[in-house]
Amino acid sequence: MTTVNALTIRNKFGEVLKTLDETGEPILVSKGRELRAVLISIEDFETRFVDKRAEEEKRRVFQRIVSGRQSVVINESPEAIIRRMRGYPD
Repeated sequence: MTTVNALTIRNKFGEVLKTLDETGEPILVSKGRELRAVLISIEDFETRFVDKRAEEEKRRVFQRIVSGRQSVVINESPEAIIRRMRGYPD
């Protein structure tokens, strides 16, 4: 993994993004002597966080179904609900 300081990010952001695209490895961002952030590729983001959001949505829907306290009419097709739960765009 590469470590880049915040000043380099500010001055050479395009080059840092090019390195990220070429290597696919996360880039650690430091400020001073501390690591402050990580840049990851969009593929890593989608794999790690879109799936996480879809899982959270599944839990919320499941809780609504199980609770049975809400008499909500859903005006969406089952396919649309599943696509949304999996994180696919509309």
